[in-house]
Amino acid sequence: MSSAINGPPSGVPKRKPVPNSAVAAPPPIADSSSDLEKTAEPAVATENQPAAPQHKLTLWQQLQQRWGQSSTKKKRVIIAALVASLALLALIIGLAVGLTRRNGKGLLDDGGNSTDNPTNTTSSNDPLPTSNGGPYTGDLTYYDPGLGSCGITSTSSEKICAVSHVVFDAALTSGNPNENPLCGLKLRIRRGDSSVDVKVVDRCPGCNVDDLDVSSSVFEELGDLAEGRVTVQWAWLDETPVAMG
Repeated sequence: MSSAINGPPSGVPKRKPVPNSAVAAPPPIADSSSDLEKTAEPAVATENQPAAPQHKLTLWQQLQQRWGQSSTKKKRVIIAALVASLALLALIIGLAVGLTRRNGKGLLDDGGNSTDNPTNTTSSNDPLPTSNGGPYTGDLTYYDPGLGSCGITSTSSEKICAVSHVVFDAALTSGNPNENPLCGLKLRIRRGDSSVDVKVVDRCPGCNVDDLDVSSSVFEELGDLAEGRVTVQWAWLDETPVAMG
């Protein structure tokens, strides 16, 4: 009769319990194809897909860029050169204009006369008459004429003059200066080898008895405007009602 076996035979060691969790599964292998797609370089544009156009800088933008990159010292040199060039250009233009006015070579009108001096482009060398009074010696100045005491409107390009207030007032015959008998009379002014004939149209309140005030075009025929005041001789071409000593 066999007896029931209730346990392992004596002397046999007991087995350690096996843990319930299985051996750790190896990590999943990454899909090499997807990684390559993620790290792949951007596709180069093909013929069907052209690259984006690059904007080309204009000449002004290029100059601005170069100017911004220039040093302070270089900028100062460039500015100084530009200022010197403009000053030289202005000097050349000024000299050209001055020479043109001095030589009486201004613009010409339809009749071929100078617009700066339409009556006579050059001074004469005529002697002073003595039959109507003169010659007298006095200062010659110039002014910008307009509506004169004789009621005549004149410009600086005309051959006109204003006599001294002493002479003008002595010839008055009424209270109306426009009716002064000196208005419209002519006289000749001489300086050196040049002479100019002018017409009386105005009264000079600041002139001495033998002084004359003329338009700038007349003054230029006898001197330089920069002189401002010169000494001249003059005499009447017409008979006058005024006796001058």
